[in-house]
Amino acid sequence: MSSGNTVETNLIMDVDKLSTGERDELIKFGILSDEKEIQTYTLPKYYYDRESVRKHEVHVQETLSEASEYFPRPSSFSRALCLEIGDYKTLLISGTASVDENGKSIHIGDFRAQCWRTYRNITELLKAEEMTWHDVVRTSCYLRDMSRDYNDFNEVRTTFFQWLGLEVLPASTGIQATICREDLLVEIEGIAITKVK
Repeated sequence: MSSGNTVETNLIMDVDKLSTGERDELIKFGILSDEKEIQTYTLPKYYYDRESVRKHEVHVQETLSEASEYFPRPSSFSRALCLEIGDYKTLLISGTASVDENGKSIHIGDFRAQCWRTYRNITELLKAEEMTWHDVVRTSCYLRDMSRDYNDFNEVRTTFFQWLGLEVLPASTGIQATICREDLLVEIEGIAITKVK
């Protein structure tokens, strides 16, 4: 919460459990005082001396929980962030997986169902900004086990994109990665761009 040029917040941090190195870095950062008190953040003057890009978070709580309500523990990121620059808006979609409106992983062990739910979650984020997959220019696709699941992933993606009638496909990268939860097998992030009406 901002108040003038300072930002006040409650930090989820037990200062008595910090390692010596972490405490030293937080003091040098200005987050902690030498007495281990949390300091108030003050926005620098240059922040006010320039025009900022207009941005807002995108919410689709009927389909996908907020990351701050992530189950079993909250996380600090926006599901998607919309930027307006001149006549264009860009939607930056965070890594999205088979998570429901309550923040729980769904379709455990069913890779293809997880793919479809992931695509549905991203579709809802796009709809919230009056965008479609036809506006998507880039995806990064993370698979827990590339050698086992890539053929199924590619088949689902191709089927979905053909159903949508995409003539120009998004640029994309497939990456084998450890995903944030053990039970999630696929995660996709994306970028969509459109002209502002």
